[in-house]
Amino acid sequence: MKIAVDAMGGDYAPLEVIKGAVAAAKAGEAEIILVGDPAEIERVGRENGLPCPGIEIVPASQKVEMGEHPAAALRQKKESSLAVGARLVKEGRAAALVSAGNTGAAMAFSLFTLGCLPGIERPAIAAPLPTVEGFAVLIDAGANAEVKPRYLLQFAQMGSVYMESTFGRTRPRVGLLNVGAEKEKGTPVLQEAYQLLAASGLNFVGNVEGRDLPLGVADVIVCDGFTGNVLLKFAEGLAEGLFTLLKGELMAGFDTRLGAYLARPAFRRLRKKMDYAEYGGAPLLGLRGLTIISHGSSDARAIRNAIRVARQSLEQDVIGKIAKVADQTRGLQGSEA
Repeated sequence: MKIAVDAMGGDYAPLEVIKGAVAAAKAGEAEIILVGDPAEIERVGRENGLPCPGIEIVPASQKVEMGEHPAAALRQKKESSLAVGARLVKEGRAAALVSAGNTGAAMAFSLFTLGCLPGIERPAIAAPLPTVEGFAVLIDAGANAEVKPRYLLQFAQMGSVYMESTFGRTRPRVGLLNVGAEKEKGTPVLQEAYQLLAASGLNFVGNVEGRDLPLGVADVIVCDGFTGNVLLKFAEGLAEGLFTLLKGELMAGFDTRLGAYLARPAFRRLRKKMDYAEYGGAPLLGLRGLTIISHGSSDARAIRNAIRVARQSLEQDVIGKIAKVADQTRGLQGSEA
């Protein structure tokens, strides 16, 4: 399978993107298409000893900047690496697109170019969230700031398919992120979404509160994209802050430094579990093609892992399974609220 990689997207592009793509190609993860400025890709590869035998380069004459407004990029950057990459997926020349670039622009180009699956009204980002049981999927993690009850139902369906097919979680537990466990809690949108989820046939465990998420109370956590994005970034910052505080405390005295030295393997395993680079990227689910959105600060390891996520999703036919579920459950739509 061929996977298109946005060579120009991300804080450390194109070098780290090229390094990750080369590593994935050498490991046989997929056939890689690097999309971007051919001269720059070849120059960076040559200067850093990164020959790209077997990696196809597809030209893109424009680049979407990280701070650029998605709507403006959609209008003005029709030959950007994001636009070209999305077209490659639509035309069947690539099976998926991976980008660590401007998240809003990646969503905009993917939605505009690929379109939603029948029965899905809004795509949603399914991002991994570490828990004591491994990880859960947070959906939506940033694609939709405002939602309707039926969107949340669709997010839950897509998240369940993704967890079950890609990660083998049989009948994954679905929780609705809310301010309390009682079904009467939250806004009218959340109250109606609760009713839809309860009647959906999914393994719905009810409302879940923010403090419970790290404990693994649900496999799929459903929320609007504004809340999800804030939660995800808070979790990243909290993990980094805790490690910094812990390191300071452990280095405070001889006894604690000795203990820290002996516990180093455990700390390394824990940091690895909390590192977003280990998870690679988050699929934008609900489209007629696959886009993997990676962290803007992705290094080569994160890019390679994002390519792995794309390959796994393609092998498990996540898009086809979501389309089937959406078609079967169109009657559970709720009101226009």
